[in-house]
Amino acid sequence: MSQSFDLNKLNSLCKNTMIEHLGIEIIEAVPGKVIARMPVDERTIKPAKRLHGGASMALAESVGSIGSFMLVDSSKFQVLGVEINGSHVATTTENEVYGIGTILHQGKTSHVWEIRIEDKTGKLISLCRLTNRIIPIKSEK
Repeated sequence: MSQSFDLNKLNSLCKNTMIEHLGIEIIEAVPGKVIARMPVDERTIKPAKRLHGGASMALAESVGSIGSFMLVDSSKFQVLGVEINGSHVATTTENEVYGIGTILHQGKTSHVWEIRIEDKTGKLISLCRLTNRIIPIKSEK
């Protein structure tokens, strides 16, 4: 698959969620790869005025979850993040960061994503891995 997904539709699915609250915006989405931008501002910093590691993790989980959502039939399956880990290796003084997610494993019941959090200069801030479960939606009888 090499089709692009409608960014407006993907971003509108995030309305009234933590994704919107943190200012995360999907800027590129093709099957197996998602890129999102997040501001480094009062919503995403810690008292020391640096990017909060929890905000980086929220960006990573958002990117990987949206990526898995794009790879399944959402009328038949739901995506559930079951494990995330990250190494915060640097900080940034830039006013935004990017989550760049690439699928590492696409199975029938699980997906594993690598998400790099970088600033706009390409400097690595965090390296994260997300495992999603792909769960059938039970039909009502």
